[in-house]
Amino acid sequence: MSAMTRSISVVHGGISMTNLLTVEAHNASMQEYVHVGTESALALGNRGPIRFDANGKLAADILDAYWRHGFYVFEGLIEAAEIELLRRDYAGILDRSPIDNYAEVDAKGRPALGVDMARQPFSLIRPLSDPWGGTERNNGRHPAQMAQPQPSESAPAKVPFLIGSMCQLSEAALRLYGHADLLSIAEAINGEDFVPFNDAVFVKQAHLGGSVAWHQDGVTHWQADNWDEGIHGFNFQVQLYECTAYNCLWVIPGTHKLGKADIKQQVRDNGGSERLPGAMPLLCQPGDVTIVNRQALHCSFANTSPNLRISVTFGFHRRSSVLGARGALTQDETIRYDEARVFERSSVIQLAIDARSIFYPHGRRFVYQPFAECEDDFRDTPETRERVLTDYTLKDLSI
Repeated sequence: MSAMTRSISVVHGGISMTNLLTVEAHNASMQEYVHVGTESALALGNRGPIRFDANGKLAADILDAYWRHGFYVFEGLIEAAEIELLRRDYAGILDRSPIDNYAEVDAKGRPALGVDMARQPFSLIRPLSDPWGGTERNNGRHPAQMAQPQPSESAPAKVPFLIGSMCQLSEAALRLYGHADLLSIAEAINGEDFVPFNDAVFVKQAHLGGSVAWHQDGVTHWQADNWDEGIHGFNFQVQLYECTAYNCLWVIPGTHKLGKADIKQQVRDNGGSERLPGAMPLLCQPGDVTIVNRQALHCSFANTSPNLRISVTFGFHRRSSVLGARGALTQDETIRYDEARVFERSSVIQLAIDARSIFYPHGRRFVYQPFAECEDDFRDTPETRERVLTDYTLKDLSI
């Protein structure tokens, strides 16, 4: 056995996966996959600047491409100045991250950010690891573990992987949540009474960022009588840095239409490799925004590249998908999402709209129809922030 391919085999759900391998071997194994995926992604026809029709609605051909493929890349949607504000905020947030999950101090011995919050906003993992694959976490939706290259000996024991509570931790992220173009997309896909899902900022540090095993986001509605390709909603990802084929999200087009996938079997049929055929990388520049259907099969590989990726991620649902549904993922399964719960979590959108309008007074203000008659109750004041934003993620609408 060569030094480059030094490995041991572990089994998750009957699938034998290479668990230990060098970064060099991992990169070599990805080269042809990256080449084929990149060519396919750039030829697919589902990327470009945002466009609206004469009535101010999202262009029909963009909607058609999204529903056909299950994802779309909006190029240059967020201006460079706003991206810079988001970068500054998250640089500061990362500087105050705890040294480990539930630790009370950061790397400099200061009180870590978020220690006083009801739900800790940081999730840290071992460098280049797959924390969810082959486990029962997140309702078991990541059944096959990804390859986990060995980090350098100088790598830290843990690195930030996810950061929650974006609207509470970051002024720039709160304003982003109220971006009129993004909310117009949500309205076009999920109707004018659309509701929020959750938010999470994915951090993939250069040479350290972990993987996210193949999965479909939705967990509750697969057997519903009214199941269709949009019932589990979608996620935005606002990209703060360049996304290359080595650090970005990969999606298999059209899988949002096919129902619940047997991921274990797909990996078996692929010879045990997580490099599933037909997948395409979501290549992006800073300021690009991706939208991915939560039923589309997708993953990301360990970031062995020299490029940092930070993706500000937040999703939206149809109101009909959420109302009356039981909790899932981060929410207790005994909870049912009633009118009060949906209204309370949706109020974060209205507050974000007002915060954005104050900061960008000449920008377009989105009218969120569920709050059109009560906008004054959700003006951006310290009192409203205390009422609406404090531990708002405890009220997420996960399905």
